[in-house]
Amino acid sequence: MPTATDRGWTGRMQSSGAGRWPVLDRGSALARTAEAGWPIVQQTAAAAVAWVIAVAVVDQDTPFFAPIAAVVGLNATLGRRGSNAVRLLVGVVVGIVVGELAVAVAGGGLWTLTAATLVAMVVAQLVDGARIVMAQAAVAAILITAFGNPAEGVYRLLEALIGGGVALVFSQLVFAPEPLRLLRRAETAVLTVLADGLRLTADALEHDDPAPADQALTELRGLRDRLADLSTMRKASDRIVRHSATWRSRRAPVVRERESADQLDLLAGSCLMLTRTAMATRPEQRTSLGPVVRQLSEAVAALAEQPGDRPARQRAAEHALELARWVIQHGAAVEVQSPMAAACAAVRRVAIDVMVFAGVEPAQALGAVDAAVRVQVADPPQAPRMRWPWHRSRAGRAGSQRAVPGSSSGGSRPVEPAG
Repeated sequence: MPTATDRGWTGRMQSSGAGRWPVLDRGSALARTAEAGWPIVQQTAAAAVAWVIAVAVVDQDTPFFAPIAAVVGLNATLGRRGSNAVRLLVGVVVGIVVGELAVAVAGGGLWTLTAATLVAMVVAQLVDGARIVMAQAAVAAILITAFGNPAEGVYRLLEALIGGGVALVFSQLVFAPEPLRLLRRAETAVLTVLADGLRLTADALEHDDPAPADQALTELRGLRDRLADLSTMRKASDRIVRHSATWRSRRAPVVRERESADQLDLLAGSCLMLTRTAMATRPEQRTSLGPVVRQLSEAVAALAEQPGDRPARQRAAEHALELARWVIQHGAAVEVQSPMAAACAAVRRVAIDVMVFAGVEPAQALGAVDAAVRVQVADPPQAPRMRWPWHRSRAGRAGSQRAVPGSSSGGSRPVEPAG
């Protein structure tokens, strides 16, 4: 079997992970701050711009509602900031109308404020139902009834329009994130953990030491957070190309990359299965499995470094195919239904999933393992040149859904014949 050095593959993974984008410890305050830093800068800049515009447009020295509206409008996950700004404006309009009517009918006072707040939230619920709409409707109604000045409603509406407009410009034009880069960054995070888990498995096999394998299982089982981030970025990228004026023309490439990213759910499950089955083999069998698993880890690590590079994907697919064929050739004499047979099947499964993620059609990947044919990966979608020099692939990491390795949430896996 060719070695990793012969193939030009080198170990790129550190114990802390590798890749074009560093993977930070999700549990640390520093990691959370670093991930939120760029959105915080955008919200701060939007608040300042909204204040300056409001001072020039609104006849007030302290137009505090404009910067508040700008910050609140941008206070959402990527792909939702534009709709967040629009909903803010809807809520403000509802609150102002209800507040003005309440003051005109009943004057000021506690009961007017209470009734206006209640009615504003009910109307907002009927109009949209989003929490931001209800909250902004209540705030606007409270401000109108508390001040008891009809002019306040006009000021608040103008300031809301200014703040919401600034939020829309920031989210849709100036700082609209490039969707492909969002996906690639999330892919890198997942691939990095997978490569590190396979590397630890190889260490355990080569040194007959269960400790690295236990660490690998812990990392792979904990991958659900990274897969959840990837799921969030898949949804965010779809919303961005549907709603952002800057990237609307990029929908087809984004759909293709989303389909490729779906395969990582299956690859994660395959890697977990490989670690478990490989460590169930006999000590003398682990020695032969170790180099195979290590080369798989190096192929995945190379994809983590350059997930959008076609030559890198082609090399990874070819190397995975070679490993799958080697396992089939040398596993022919293995006893059926033995731990070694299960480990060989897991290696084959990981290799096929690597090929499919790299861009090989599922049926072609499955057929190439059993036939002397080459595989060709499709050209991956390429991120365009940035339209603005400040467009970055900074991704806010958020999402409440959690994916489980090997789940059926996505991916395209060929159906293998029994036996």
